[in-house]
Amino acid sequence: MLSRPRDPSMLKPRSDTLLLAFDFAGTLVFAIEGAMAAENGNLDLLGTMVLAFATALGGGIIRDLLIGASPPNSIRDWRYGAIAFAGAFTMFLFPNPVHGIPPSTLMVLDAAGLGLFAVAGAEKALAYGIHPFLAILMGGITGVGGGTIRDVLLVQVPTVLRADVYATAALAGATVVVVGIRLKLPRVPVAIAGGIICFLLRVVSVWRHWNLPHAQGH
Repeated sequence: MLSRPRDPSMLKPRSDTLLLAFDFAGTLVFAIEGAMAAENGNLDLLGTMVLAFATALGGGIIRDLLIGASPPNSIRDWRYGAIAFAGAFTMFLFPNPVHGIPPSTLMVLDAAGLGLFAVAGAEKALAYGIHPFLAILMGGITGVGGGTIRDVLLVQVPTVLRADVYATAALAGATVVVVGIRLKLPRVPVAIAGGIICFLLRVVSVWRHWNLPHAQGH
């Protein structure tokens, strides 16, 4: 059973530049996406801030609690909350551009955040000695967790339950990262490839109307 990394130093939270960059970028993208959803839901300033924070950081908080990174990084490091609130506040101050934004733009923005978080989540799980298979799942949870919380707060069916290739795209991107790292391939190209695979799979699946097989009723 793989419960600890071979290098004890890997048990400490990593300040790796690449992982941090993916985390921060994903936080900003999902915060803006959450603020857009709040605007479309006609929420006030507090509601916008709450929804942006939940969308941007909910998945990462769930992941950190599951892998034993406590307190969660987004609580321990003030920059995560600051990025989320800054993105939400900017969208709240300039609401006019939000109106009329086509759904396709929101989908692309969401796909970008999904790819960034799936990669960062899988990498962090590996850094904490999580088994590769479960690290892939942690990448998926990081990608879809915040959006699921957002949809629940807006009293909507979560996207992950009605868009079949949503979670699948996150798992695919996380798989690329985990396999690449296990094969000792260069981390930067592997991370970029994982993010691109997730993003393209999500976008193309919406464009081509791809869905996973459904159970046939009798």
